[in-house]
Amino acid sequence: MSVTYLWSREFLSKRLILWILLISNALGTVYGYIWYGGQLYNTAMEHPWWQLVFVPDSPTASLFFSLALIMLLYPPKQLAGMFFQQLIEALAVVTSVKYGIWAVAMIFAGASQGSDLVWQDWMLVASHTAMAVEALIFVKLFHIRWTALTAAIAWTLLNDTVDYTYGIFPYLPGPLYDHLWAVEGFTYGLTLFSGFVGWIAVKRSLSKPLG
Repeated sequence: MSVTYLWSREFLSKRLILWILLISNALGTVYGYIWYGGQLYNTAMEHPWWQLVFVPDSPTASLFFSLALIMLLYPPKQLAGMFFQQLIEALAVVTSVKYGIWAVAMIFAGASQGSDLVWQDWMLVASHTAMAVEALIFVKLFHIRWTALTAAIAWTLLNDTVDYTYGIFPYLPGPLYDHLWAVEGFTYGLTLFSGFVGWIAVKRSLSKPLG
């Protein structure tokens, strides 16, 4: 068996592969929301409730990817369901690439400023790298279109704006709070980069022959 077969649509679309990935992402999503428990509690105590949805960035990205996998396993039949699938897939790609790279970058940026790297950091590096990689690999199975991609980028930019306007961005390594303006700029730029990745996926999808 050729190694390239492991990246083929035929292999990636196997139900066993999709189920393994779904279970892994579902477990990671649950763990991610637990990880954000303290920040969610503090936000609920100190901020309006509507801001809670913008707090757990990475687990929400993982949730979008899990939903996208479910809809690959059980494709919607109705037109509304197909539009919803496109939106979820676009959100899965944009947010998984964005927050996968963002978390790894913040960990190493903090280390470069003197923060200690502990085993949890290495666990987060591995899991968030996997988030970005799996989105880039499985995007070939998705059905993303321009409208869904535009909505996904707009949502992610809104998330960035709420995070840094109201101070509910993910907790950072201590030294990075002195460079918050740079973190904010990097965050917005990474959203646009992730949207560009989604745009490439749309172009590839639209260029595929029908049938």
